[in-house]
Amino acid sequence: MAAPGELQVRQAARAALDKKALDLVVLDVRRISGIADYFLLCSGRSTTHIQAIADAIRDELKAEGVRPRHVEGMPASGWILLDYGNILVHIFLEDTRAYYALERLWGDAPALALEG
Repeated sequence: MAAPGELQVRQAARAALDKKALDLVVLDVRRISGIADYFLLCSGRSTTHIQAIADAIRDELKAEGVRPRHVEGMPASGWILLDYGNILVHIFLEDTRAYYALERLWGDAPALALEG
């Protein structure tokens, strides 16, 4: 049986990949963080691309009745955060993602295997 939030994070990942998100990874942070259960990290090539990824994720989860609690950042900043409570979605421009290096910061978290 899937953990709470796992279905939604997989749906969000699929929506991001459908928009050609780059280097997508889902980290399972349940054992090491009280912030959320999963972090979805991905990159886009331009501000327009990261906005399209964010919109696709929001639309996909909204269709399931799931809405973000909070949205932060703008494409021009190079980082959009969608906070769904148990899922934090980080959508970066490639250079911004390299700068913040969240994968290193949360390096103890196992990655969730995604199909495809």
